Parts: sequence; structure tokens; C-alpha cells
Amino acid sequence: MNQPKQCHFCVSEPGTVDWKDTDILRKFLTHQYKIATRKRTGLCAKHQRRLAQAIKRARIAALLPFTPVKR
Repeated sequence: MNQPKQCHFCVSEPGTVDWKDTDILRKFLTHQYKIATRKRTGLCAKHQRRLAQAIKRARIAALLPFTPVKR
């Protein structure tokens, strides 16, 4: 039987979602750079909303791409 995932941000010490921390934000993006669902990420509703807002801010600040880079 699978255990439910625990929210990454509730468990971690800082507990805040920072739009400048692109390494952590990339973990919650799919291979097409879409924001992953709560079912896949295991985040609580509060942190999923904050994560989505942080990813959107990072995209506008050009820290994260909107789409995959074509080579």
C-alpha cells in the first residue's frame, strides 16, 4: 500500500516557496515545462498555489523558460 506523499514545503525547515530558487522550482515542472499537478507533486493546496505563483514570477523574470528550448 502506498503512503501519501508529504508536502515538500511543510516538511522542509524554511517552509516558504521562493521564486528565485529555480533548482527547487524545476523539480515541480514536467518535461514540457508545465506546472505539475498536486497528485504528482504531493504538495498541500496552500503550497501548490504558492508554487504556481512562484513559477509564474520566475518565468516573467526570465529565470525559468516558458517552453522547452528547441535545439
